[in-house]
Amino acid sequence: MADLEVEAMSEEPEAEAGSRLTAEEAVRAMLVTLPRLVSRAKRTPVPEQLRSLRLAPRHLSLLSCLIFDGPTSVKDLAARLEVAPTTVSLMVSDLQREGVVERRSDPDDRRRSIVSLTEDPTTRAAIDAWLASGARAWRKVFDDLSPQERATFVRAIQRYEEAVAEAP
Repeated sequence: MADLEVEAMSEEPEAEAGSRLTAEEAVRAMLVTLPRLVSRAKRTPVPEQLRSLRLAPRHLSLLSCLIFDGPTSVKDLAARLEVAPTTVSLMVSDLQREGVVERRSDPDDRRRSIVSLTEDPTTRAAIDAWLASGARAWRKVFDDLSPQERATFVRAIQRYEEAVAEAP
């Protein structure tokens, strides 16, 4: 009987079998996939307009927040990026010097700074183009998942990041 069960399982369509990974199989798959993912992401060409800016992945994360959330305070950006407000302030200063973002005083609270993407259409188009391919790929993946599956995936990636950060 056990042989029949094994044989029946091996005949499952690949998509079905792939939905039943052991922890060991999942670890192996991620150890193979994540380095390729990072490598491909690093090879995403920076648009000509932005090449001279020497942007780092942390800048990409900050720009993504501004694209998706719109103008935001330094404090809120820091919370979303999970870094200190002084770190965000330094990144914003770098990007502001290059004309990528603008920082204005909040009209409701002069002590607060509101950061927004530049209004310059050429720079804005370059930022949108740079982020678009990654956003399209994520949307393609997430459109096929249920809201619960999306939440599980995002939590798993966040927990992985935390675990890597804790490792000696």
